[in-house]
Amino acid sequence: MVHLTDQEFHTLVEFVHSKYGINLSKKRVLIEGRLSQTLRQKGFTSFRQYIDLLKADRTGAEITAFLNRITTNHSYFARENEHFNYLANTVLPYMERTRNNRDLRIWSAGCSAGQEAYNMAMTIDQYFGPKKHLWDTTILATDISMNVLNRAKTAIYPENNLTNVPAIWKQKYFKPLGDGNYQVCDKIRKEVVFKPLNLMEPFHFIKPFDIIFCRNVMIYFDAPTTDRLIEKFYNVTAPGGYLFIGHSEVINKEVTKYHYVQPAIYQRGV
Repeated sequence: MVHLTDQEFHTLVEFVHSKYGINLSKKRVLIEGRLSQTLRQKGFTSFRQYIDLLKADRTGAEITAFLNRITTNHSYFARENEHFNYLANTVLPYMERTRNNRDLRIWSAGCSAGQEAYNMAMTIDQYFGPKKHLWDTTILATDISMNVLNRAKTAIYPENNLTNVPAIWKQKYFKPLGDGNYQVCDKIRKEVVFKPLNLMEPFHFIKPFDIIFCRNVMIYFDAPTTDRLIEKFYNVTAPGGYLFIGHSEVINKEVTKYHYVQPAIYQRGV
């Protein structure tokens, strides 16, 4: 195993934190364990050489590969399902009453392999039913990793990702491929647009969002980074819009302008 020197570890932690907001200060053993083989494959004898490669890479391929190795892109359908129930039972009825232009702006930030975004699209389709064609509910789904975005675009998932999906939804929204995998139906796939985005960079959106999901992304951030990101989300949330975060994540209620609704759900004032 190739070991990190103190200086190499400090340099790597600072670089990743400043550029991507991810806090690796307590991940030294994990980094050494997951990256040593990569270094050997590249013929490197020190992490210094690898860090230089990350900094010099202009394609983004190396840093994406690095982030894929040290973060866990684990997701499945109906994860923290109470959020989708709240979306269907409270948020969508509110939006139907208040959004007279029938244009909903929706963002799945840190979408991983796409299960969350497609789950949102299914919930919306189920709610509006035959009225769905009257609404624009296209979902923007973003992630820093091109690897997971490419997987998301295929919309193919193993059966164990569908464990919590109701049988009627499984029949309606998924197509069995015969090899143990399922593909999201075309109707739902067309509702989601996938794009790469680094949450640490400035947001450039033309219109604010009515619904933002950013769940289990900020677990990698320290408190100041989280505070700054929540403020950025607030600034691109429409009046009355909602923010959903992961149940293991915390927003500083003393700092945020969002109104607390219930655990992991916040709303911007009207």
